[in-house]
Amino acid sequence: MVAEELPGVLAGIHRLVRRRLRRDLPGPRLRGAEVELLHLVSARPGIGVSAAATSLYLAGNSVSTLVNKLTAAGLLHRETNDADRRSARLLITPQAEARLRDWEARRAALVRDQVVRLSDDDRAALQAALPALQRIADGLRDEMEGT
Repeated sequence: MVAEELPGVLAGIHRLVRRRLRRDLPGPRLRGAEVELLHLVSARPGIGVSAAATSLYLAGNSVSTLVNKLTAAGLLHRETNDADRRSARLLITPQAEARLRDWEARRAALVRDQVVRLSDDDRAALQAALPALQRIADGLRDEMEGT
């Protein structure tokens, strides 16, 4: 049944893509939560630690630990928020921007290489399934946010 098989298939694809890309990735390995935080800060420059924790569904102290590690690695920059001197704004560094762009391009190429190997019918089935998969993701997000 789809409901029982789908999570395992999606997790397996995600895990295999991540592992395959890590093999050839220059620089230190980044954990999934670190990459997610970099993506979030890239999309929302100046976001604070608390807002990042809320967006990522993580504890504030977990995000603080990630921020400290990524700042030490030169991938994040933390600056004082002029509106509230007690809080920090997070900004992605050019090094992190380049790394994310490279990761995304390599990930797209890796998946594209696999998709082109599929039959026309399989590619059409995947294309047709994308809206339903997006609705599942949206539903899960809505439940997490209590809407």
